[in-house]
Amino acid sequence: MKYFELTKEEEEILKAVEAGEFKRVKNFEQAKKDAIEAAKNTVKKNKNINLRISERDLLKLKAKAIEEGIPYQTLAASILHKYASQ
Repeated sequence: MKYFELTKEEEEILKAVEAGEFKRVKNFEQAKKDAIEAAKNTVKKNKNINLRISERDLLKLKAKAIEEGIPYQTLAASILHKYASQ
């Protein structure tokens, strides 16, 4: 059952993932924990922002998020949170 429509790029990424073209990150469990923590922290006090990034970077971000099994917005928030917390 499909809950949402995928863009053409997202469909290509999904097909690549299903074909086994992506590999799991080395520290998957830690990255997943970090992303979950960032997601929980952002849920507490979310603020919306608009970012302008290249389409290529966005596609790479979406691919990484698929590898980690999380939404790309969550991954982006996790990366920003990690950077801001250092």
